[in-house]
Amino acid sequence: MKRITVAKGDGIGPEIMDATLAIMQAAGAQVTFDEIEIGERVYLSGNTSGISESAWESIRSNKVLLKAPITTPQGGGYKSLNVTIRKILGLYANIRPCNSLHPFVTTKHPNMDLVIVRENEEDLYAGIEHQQTDEVVQCLKLISRPGCEKIIRYAFEYAKLHGRKKVTCFTKDNIMKQTDGLFHQVFDEIAKEYPHIENEHWIVDIGAALLADSPELFDVIVVPNLYGDVLSDIAAQITGSVGLAGSANIGEECAMFEAIHGSAPRIQGQNIANPSGLIQAAVQMLAHIGQPDVAENIHNAWLKTIEDGIHTFDIYKEGLSKQKVGTKEFAQAVIANLGAMPKQLKKLNLAKDVSITLPKYQRKTPRKKELKGVDLFVHWNGTNANELASLLTELNTEDAKLSMITNRGIKVWPNGFPETFCTDHWRCRYHIEKEADLNKTHIIKLLANAHEKNVDVVKTENLYAFDGKPAFSLGQGQ
Repeated sequence: MKRITVAKGDGIGPEIMDATLAIMQAAGAQVTFDEIEIGERVYLSGNTSGISESAWESIRSNKVLLKAPITTPQGGGYKSLNVTIRKILGLYANIRPCNSLHPFVTTKHPNMDLVIVRENEEDLYAGIEHQQTDEVVQCLKLISRPGCEKIIRYAFEYAKLHGRKKVTCFTKDNIMKQTDGLFHQVFDEIAKEYPHIENEHWIVDIGAALLADSPELFDVIVVPNLYGDVLSDIAAQITGSVGLAGSANIGEECAMFEAIHGSAPRIQGQNIANPSGLIQAAVQMLAHIGQPDVAENIHNAWLKTIEDGIHTFDIYKEGLSKQKVGTKEFAQAVIANLGAMPKQLKKLNLAKDVSITLPKYQRKTPRKKELKGVDLFVHWNGTNANELASLLTELNTEDAKLSMITNRGIKVWPNGFPETFCTDHWRCRYHIEKEADLNKTHIIKLLANAHEKNVDVVKTENLYAFDGKPAFSLGQGQ
C-alpha cells in the first residue's frame, strides 16, 4: 500500500479530485491518501508561499503528490506555487503526452501522438528579475550543463522505454548562442549515445509552426522550460482540449502529478468540469509508483467512455457525442467501464517497469578560465552614445579600455547609427588591450573611477574565455 499526498486545490479542483479518487478506489489502486491544503486560502491567510510547513513535510515524506489546480491571487507579490514545488523538490522533468482521440473528440490532427519532455527548473523560470533603470527591467535566463544533461538524457531514456522512434530538440540558438546554444550542444552530445533513436533539431519558431500544422511529424520533443510551457499547452489544445491532458513532474526523489489546466473558478461548483486531465495525471502516477495494471485499467476505461460518446460539456458536440454529463457522472461512467477495452482508440499497454533512473551527474574537468574584460551596465539618461563614450573613456585604466557600447544589445558606439532608438540602459564593455589577463582589481578600479565621475553602474558582468574560446555575446550589428 503506497501512501501519497493529495491536494484538492482551488476552483474546480475539489470536484475533479473527488472524481479521480473515486475512479482510483474503484479500480483497486493500492494507495492511501494524506490530504493537504495549498493554494488560494493559504495565500490569503497571510502565507505568501501558499503552502504550510506541515504540507511540505507530507510531500517530502510520501515522495508523491497528486495535485489539482490552484489559484494564485493577483497582486501582493505572490509567487507561483507550481514553480516553487518543482524547483524546491528538484522536479526537473515535466512529461506531457498529447494524443488525439479522433474521431470521438474533434481535432484537425487525427494522427497526433507525441510527448513533450520539458525542462522544469531553469531558463527564465529561475524568476530572477530586477528593475535596473527607469525604463529597463531584466530577467536572467539560466541554463546549466547539469540541467541540460538530465532532461535530454531523460527524453532519450523515455523514448527507449516506450518504444518511440525519434527525439526532437527545439531551441533558439541562432540568437541565444550561449544559453540555448548549450542546450543544443548537449543534445547533440547525448544523441550519439542512442544511435537507434532518430534525432533532429529545429529552431523553436519554425518548429512550433510545424508542431501546430503537422504534429504527426513529431514523437518525443525535448525543450527548455519556457518554450516547453507554451508548446505543451498548444499541443494539448490541438488534440481537442487542454482539459484532456495531464502531466508528470519527475525528480530524483519526489514526483508531482497534475492536470495542465487552471482552476477555472467561473465554473466552480457547477458539476460541469472535465476531470480527464487529472485522471490522466493519476494514470501517470500509478505507473510511476509501480501499479501499471491499475493505470492501464483506468486509462482504457476512460478511452472506452470517450468512445461511448459520454462527454463533458467542453468536448460535447452534437452529432458526435451521445450524452452530455457532469463531472460526477463522467467518473461514474469510467467506473462502469473498468475492465473494458476501447475498440478504436489505442489501448494503453505499459511496460511492467516504467521507472527511469539516470546516472548521477559527473562534473567535468574544469576548463581554463580567463578573465578578458567586464561589461558595466550604466543608467544614463542621455541619448547620444558618443557623449556617453566621452565620459566613459575617462574611466579607462592602464589595462582596461572602453571598446564598445550597446543599448538593448545593439551596438551604438563606435560607429553606431543615429536611427537606433536608445533607452536609459547601456552596456559598456571594457576589454583588455595587452597579452595579460585582466584581474579583478582592475574591475574594482573601474568601479571606483565610475563612482568618482558619478557614473551610475547598476550591474557588472565579467567576460570570460574558457579554453581560449570567448564565452560572452557580442553586440548585434558588429
